[in-house]
Amino acid sequence: MIELQGVWKTFSVGPVKVPALSDVSFRVTRGEFVVLTGPSGAGKTTLLRLLYREDVPSEGEISVLGQELNSARRREVAALRRSIGIVFQDSKLLPGRTVYENIAFVLRVTGTQRSEITARVFDALRAVGLSARAQAYPAQLSQGEAQRAALARAIVRRPTLLLADEPTGNIDDAMAAEIHDVIKDIWVSGTTVLFATHQARLATLLKRRTLVLEGGRLVKDQG
Repeated sequence: MIELQGVWKTFSVGPVKVPALSDVSFRVTRGEFVVLTGPSGAGKTTLLRLLYREDVPSEGEISVLGQELNSARRREVAALRRSIGIVFQDSKLLPGRTVYENIAFVLRVTGTQRSEITARVFDALRAVGLSARAQAYPAQLSQGEAQRAALARAIVRRPTLLLADEPTGNIDDAMAAEIHDVIKDIWVSGTTVLFATHQARLATLLKRRTLVLEGGRLVKDQG
């Protein structure tokens, strides 16, 4: 499902190369729910960007869903991303479109038949408990509802893998608990989940296998 071997990622700051990830190796098998944790700046977002090929490693090998990412061509990357759902700390909803339109847009740009779109959108909305807000605009949503909408958008293509980058970082504990429950339900339905958070307490509460990054290094793999 996911495999990293000796992955490094460095960025140039003037004449100096600064490592964001240093010799990271691990494997995630199909059907796992894995928590990626560590303090802000530990390298979590950098790692997730590598997994959906928004960036490439400076050294090392990465394979996702059987695709070697270092050598992947543009069309192969596009095909891979259709099997990956991504949700961010900021919901990134399009402000001028309703919840329904935000989610349907993902299907339209990937060529889904019009006859399927409405059913697929409402399947995703029901999965996150947001059917009643389909015609609301992002500005009319609470932060928790906005994150639910973002989750619906991430799963509407029925992805094999869900990457969640601090999806509860901007909401209160009660709303965060609801989002965690939704993501667990998505996992139970058969989607592999990699959930990134800087909240160590949350990682403990989720009671799942946990990868701990510190200063760009994988310092612990437990559970």
